[in-house]
Amino acid sequence: MGEHADPDWFPPVEHALREPSGLLAAGGDLSPARLLAAYERGVFPWYSTQQPILWWSPDPRMVLFPEEFKCSRSLAKTLRNGPYTTRVDHAFGATIRACAAPRRGGPDTWLNKDMIASYEQLHELGFGHSIETYEAGQLAGGLYGIQLGQIFFGESMFSLRRDASKVALARLIQECRARDIQLVDCQVASEHLASLGARDVSRSQFVGLLRRFARRQPSGRWAPAAA
Repeated sequence: MGEHADPDWFPPVEHALREPSGLLAAGGDLSPARLLAAYERGVFPWYSTQQPILWWSPDPRMVLFPEEFKCSRSLAKTLRNGPYTTRVDHAFGATIRACAAPRRGGPDTWLNKDMIASYEQLHELGFGHSIETYEAGQLAGGLYGIQLGQIFFGESMFSLRRDASKVALARLIQECRARDIQLVDCQVASEHLASLGARDVSRSQFVGLLRRFARRQPSGRWAPAAA
């Protein structure tokens, strides 16, 4: 992509490789315009600090329709009686940095300082949003992502306390229902997300959903629309 200065330029997603699965392009930059163009097309960046910027469009794609969210009995009990409170867009910077922190026994984070700076720009522009879970006033979990029209592109979540990230996801689903968001993009499959109601759709189905629901219009800072 290095020879393409136009931030809206990406190869057609149908050109993504089968191995490694979903790899579409390398290079470019992390400018807000480039990132927004990527999300509009169903493309997202994911790379390590030793690599060029890599852009992905996996097939299949894991998504969560708000009406299909599965709230287990234990999670429902935590939501009713647990020690947590939630807020929206209150601590985006702290949330993305917590998502970037190394996981116990896991590899180094893919969220480097350049990625963090770019998503903070998108937050300031009204596209990036965070849900934070608090326990006794301390940040205990949360998630962040990008909203384009009626789609929320989930990027990452973290949990420092039991079920804190699930509580944030439940709040996100409340916000989606309140804001007429039709779809949460989960990017790639995981058993954890599947247990919460997420499922795979084909890349072509996902592109169709993008054409129907994605719009490059900033939503501005989220006010607490849901309780």
